[in-house]
Amino acid sequence: MAWFSDSGYWLGRLVFQRMLAVLYVLAFIAAARQFRALIGARGMLPVPDFLARVTFRAAPSVFHWHYSDRFFALWSWCGALLAAAVAAGAADAVPLWAAMLLWAVLWAMYLSIVNVGQTWYSFGWESLLLEAGSLAVFLGNAGIAPPVPVMWLLRWVLFRVEFGAGLIKMRGDPCWRDLTCLYYHHETQPMPGPLSWFFHHLPGPLHRVEVAANHVAQLAIPVLLFTPQPIAGWAAAAMVVTQLWLVLSGNFAWLNWVTIALAMSAAAPLWGKPSAPLPPPPVWFEVLALLATAGVLVLSYRPARNLLTRRQMMNTSYESLHLVNSYGAFGSITRVRREIVVEGTADAVTGPDTVWLPYEFRGKPGEVRRLPRQYAPYHLRLDWLMWFAALSPAYARAWFVPFVARLLENDRDTLRLLRGNPFPGLPPARIRARVFRYRFTTWRELRETRAWWHRTEEREFLAPIARSALHGRR
Repeated sequence: MAWFSDSGYWLGRLVFQRMLAVLYVLAFIAAARQFRALIGARGMLPVPDFLARVTFRAAPSVFHWHYSDRFFALWSWCGALLAAAVAAGAADAVPLWAAMLLWAVLWAMYLSIVNVGQTWYSFGWESLLLEAGSLAVFLGNAGIAPPVPVMWLLRWVLFRVEFGAGLIKMRGDPCWRDLTCLYYHHETQPMPGPLSWFFHHLPGPLHRVEVAANHVAQLAIPVLLFTPQPIAGWAAAAMVVTQLWLVLSGNFAWLNWVTIALAMSAAAPLWGKPSAPLPPPPVWFEVLALLATAGVLVLSYRPARNLLTRRQMMNTSYESLHLVNSYGAFGSITRVRREIVVEGTADAVTGPDTVWLPYEFRGKPGEVRRLPRQYAPYHLRLDWLMWFAALSPAYARAWFVPFVARLLENDRDTLRLLRGNPFPGLPPARIRARVFRYRFTTWRELRETRAWWHRTEEREFLAPIARSALHGRR
């Protein structure tokens, strides 16, 4: 079928696949480094307890057959190594069937992790990585011309990511419609980056321009993805620019980078064609790719309907394989930033003179003089959930007490998720947590105090508690 493949997409496929493989590397490394404290056998939400309640059909995963912390670590590190090999070009150095197998294995390995990750893996970019990864299986390798139907499916994913985010904003918080959301967002976003303070202090009129530009980028430009080249390519290139703006302004794990990879698959044809046409795929590959395309189109019914409904849902998976999903972000914007500050003391009996030492997190704000760091596309799962917990204790009901219990034991795996341990010798006698209101300092305050944040205490989140009081609550 002459129409099925087009060598002009070779660069778009190459950039997309290499970027996706790198993001797989980061995702597997994050899983390997964080799982013991979060979902390990002695973690806050243990995988074995979860698997005892959930069937394989509801959450397909290799860990239904066997789970141990050692096996999970081996699984994650093997996934990272395999993804690194693919990023280095391994899939282009093997036969077509083997390349498809490599991508399918990466997808299945990460699916096994996501489906037992529970709250810690409930973010939209997990499903986005899996959906993009499932399509990568049917893109072929450097030995054949890229399949046009699958390349267009990448645009369909990109459209849903951007258009879904745009619609949920317009249907959500009024500040998106009156162009004032960015008066607050750079300050109150889940995990600010090193430039967020400066973005927050841009002039008000420029913030309004930012919001208006966001609406154009998410509601108008995505429609152009389905027009002929070079219009579609320039539309995708514009999306890359807007995503890089988001990369500079905050930490959103690999959400922006998967979106950039998808956009590059459509934009890359603007910049070059192969020196010689690539051979067409074999018939068996064309059949498989067309079957996969038909399957995606069938599964797209509910996500497409979701875009049209007034009760639009964001970051929703409709089946346990995460093949076609709904996306969206920041339908509502918080006006005030609240942070939970966790502290410990060596005093068995607390009073007015008790010295409390804070536990500092790697990414979320704590010490007011510490400039926020850049961690994305790496994902700090505990830090993100702490932001949600500050919005409402309900977000932390299942895991916060187990988290505190592990701090009271000086649990090594839990402390590795933090910047340091204020009690390197004996564990603390008691832990407490307080909610503070944080705001970025002004230019004058920064000059006078060298502090990026100003904070005031609002309320108690967890009263001082000792290890003995937690028995039976874990």
